[in-house]
Amino acid sequence: MKNTFKSILLVAMLLGSFSCTKFDDALYDATSTAKPDPGVVYAELRDLIDDAGWWFWAQEVTSDEIAFPVRGNDWNDGGKWRVLHTHEWTNDVDAINSMWSHMYDGVREANKLLDLLEDEAADPSIAESIAKLKTLRAFFLYLLMDNYGDVPLITSFKNAPEAPTKAKRQEIYNFLVEDLKSSIPLLPLSANKFAVSRGMGYTLLAKIYLNAEVYTGTPAYDKAEAMCDSVIDLGIYSLDNTVTAPFAANNVAVNENIFTILFDEFDAPGFRLHMRTLHYLSNNTFEMAVEPWNGFAALENHYKSYADGDKRKTEWFLVGQQKSASGADLFDQTAGESLILTPEIPALVMGAGNTSAEIRMSGARVKKYEIEKGAEENMNNDFPVFRYADILLMKAECAIRNGGPGAGDKWVQDVRDRANAGAASGFGLDEILAERGRELFCEGHRRQDLIRFGKFGNAWWEKTASGPERTTFPIPQWAIDANPNLDF
Repeated sequence: MKNTFKSILLVAMLLGSFSCTKFDDALYDATSTAKPDPGVVYAELRDLIDDAGWWFWAQEVTSDEIAFPVRGNDWNDGGKWRVLHTHEWTNDVDAINSMWSHMYDGVREANKLLDLLEDEAADPSIAESIAKLKTLRAFFLYLLMDNYGDVPLITSFKNAPEAPTKAKRQEIYNFLVEDLKSSIPLLPLSANKFAVSRGMGYTLLAKIYLNAEVYTGTPAYDKAEAMCDSVIDLGIYSLDNTVTAPFAANNVAVNENIFTILFDEFDAPGFRLHMRTLHYLSNNTFEMAVEPWNGFAALENHYKSYADGDKRKTEWFLVGQQKSASGADLFDQTAGESLILTPEIPALVMGAGNTSAEIRMSGARVKKYEIEKGAEENMNNDFPVFRYADILLMKAECAIRNGGPGAGDKWVQDVRDRANAGAASGFGLDEILAERGRELFCEGHRRQDLIRFGKFGNAWWEKTASGPERTTFPIPQWAIDANPNLDF
């Protein structure tokens, strides 16, 4: 039932009014065998999270939250995970190559459909469809600007230059702000989590304003706060009573989620976070149909940043003696010891100098996204790109930046109350950054947050201090080879 529901939403509800007769007539020429599918634009979002697109991993592994330690013969993978953690990447590594390609795939597919509709732009019956496409295109361009800095600003498929030049971040920022300001009023007031809705548009614009100082040199925290207020005032979203519901395997109807990327183990595969983090024997804990790959873990300092009693610490991580589904202690035969996961990770590269238990069992593993009983290789959980807890934390941050320490306490307090994390009293920016790290852990926000707070270059576990040039990724070498204009 869930699969059918999601399949319908993917095309019919994401871009809603695309199903109208007028649009079909404009989009599909009866003599043409090629029928562009509006669902293709949305489908490109999945590539940001799955193994192909890399955006999710590039935000998390470059931060102070998680790492993929080399575990003996496992997870070296040519160093592609390690160089992200240590900020020693080049312009020819998987993450940088794939992000660029898949983000521009999203821009291209949106532009294709917008070109088809340009002659009908004045028709109010399809104005909503155009606004949705522009907002979705804005999301991809925002990610490109955020990750790569100066990039080509391509707003048409049929009129795109063969060798585009780069636009400055300021120009892209200005374009996105104006395009969203004109599009958002036309977006529907929808609680559909897959839809390009007004709440999604407000949240995207809030994110762009929140990071305006990084993108343009001029802060816009007052405008970011106003966009957060706009989301709050919609009255559509609210914090769930639990810290787990937004990440559940069936999180379609969770009021906290504003915009999600659809995943399904059969119909929309690609979300394999559980496979990458769980120990080989964790299949016994969750009665999984497959054996996990024993990979990434939370950094010890991040795990310990949650106070004892914080529900997020107990609900989102696996540490200590691991048990089977029946409650029996698990024993790692290869290590010759009971399977006890420890928060401590001896080194980013573990080998001959480490015990088998250290190699196989070190690091708190992530179960923030519900792992269903009998889980397959692909998860059913829809990925929350934007959720209401983030709106409250952005509101709190802006209130502090616009007013001073403590000004945002009431907004962050709701988040902390749900987690049983204690009082927020006199919170300043350092406390807000720490709280964002705890609440938004493993959701793709941390790299951007560290950059905005001026701490992305700090040294942390197994990473020395890095320079400001690392706050953006270089344009891939293959793209420069194809278009030398990108090298200027």
